[in-house]
Amino acid sequence: MTTAPPPTVSLSADEARRIALRAQGFLGAPDRRGGVRGVLRHLGAVQLDTISVLARSHELVPYARLGAVGRDTVEKAYWSDRHAFEYWSHAACVLPIEEWPHFAFRRRARRARGHRWHILQDKERSTRAVLDRLKADGPLTSTELGGAKNGGEWFEWSETKIAVEWLLDTGEVVCSERRGWKRVYDLPERAVPDALLHDDLDDRECLRRLVALAGRSLGVGTRADIADYHRLKGDQVDAVIADSGLVPVAVEGWGRAAWADPAALATVPRGRHRTTLLSPFDSLVWDRARTERIFGFTHRLEAYVPKPKRIHGYFAMPLLAAGRLQGRVDPAREGSALVARQLSLTSPKAARPMAEALLEAASWVGCDSVRVERAGTPSQAAAVTAELAALG
Repeated sequence: MTTAPPPTVSLSADEARRIALRAQGFLGAPDRRGGVRGVLRHLGAVQLDTISVLARSHELVPYARLGAVGRDTVEKAYWSDRHAFEYWSHAACVLPIEEWPHFAFRRRARRARGHRWHILQDKERSTRAVLDRLKADGPLTSTELGGAKNGGEWFEWSETKIAVEWLLDTGEVVCSERRGWKRVYDLPERAVPDALLHDDLDDRECLRRLVALAGRSLGVGTRADIADYHRLKGDQVDAVIADSGLVPVAVEGWGRAAWADPAALATVPRGRHRTTLLSPFDSLVWDRARTERIFGFTHRLEAYVPKPKRIHGYFAMPLLAAGRLQGRVDPAREGSALVARQLSLTSPKAARPMAEALLEAASWVGCDSVRVERAGTPSQAAAVTAELAALG
């Protein structure tokens, strides 16, 4: 681990929290002119996930920052006019198309490895068949290419699916959109603007830029925070952070070296706080250790926990209000009603913002009522129900 130079700036824990909120688009007036594309460029990565409760996570991310932006608007913003692509960043993510050159280091590494965890039986024949089909017929899903499964167990991919995912890993095809939640594959020359279609940046420059971008998107972060944003290794961050433009800072209570985006330090974060429900995959909270350090809030996704062992529910969404995480709710839709299957609050004062967030979310997804099914205590359920009635 590289030893950071002495910090030139000291931040209180509260200052660091506000810097992080502003960097993630939750403090100050939302950039409605930039819209969904502005959110994507600002964050640098929006995680995708198969779970859909109120909506899929990549829809919830701009909603949390902009309000009730139309779901069709979100999809068009991501996938039209060659503005974005999907690739491996923090996880499978929507990325601004401007970041295509920055992931050359990862494409090279995948290529050098020579295979995925799925092994192709005849790599040359299979990959050539995929490329020929895309060249002749345009963008296609794996089903349209010949099928994603081989007829065995559900997780056993077909040779075609393995081939096209290998080509995606190495940059010989691009995921240009999702259609019915299926990846749509295309050739890079059709999906990436000419000025960006290159792997000219060496590994060090790719890493330097990604570290700088992560620092900008976080506002302030530790080495681990910065590495986690695009899933870099610690030593990769160490190798370039001195040249990234980020400034060493000391943050009260963090107990470890940290760096900040100089632009984030230039002005004091001020403005209106957003009250909203967050996807568990939102970049404000996707790093659980960082979330605990900044907000004093422990959150775990329980979707893959056996139902009897869940504490907060299948898809518990943290409540952000007044710049703090003040509770969580596991929502569901039953006909035209939004149901809070399980909710909890950090204090009685959180009842009003929880009700506000639930009503806004209900309106966004076309529900006309909200019902509290269970809460951490009967008094919490009663308080939120009363606030819903008062606001409704």
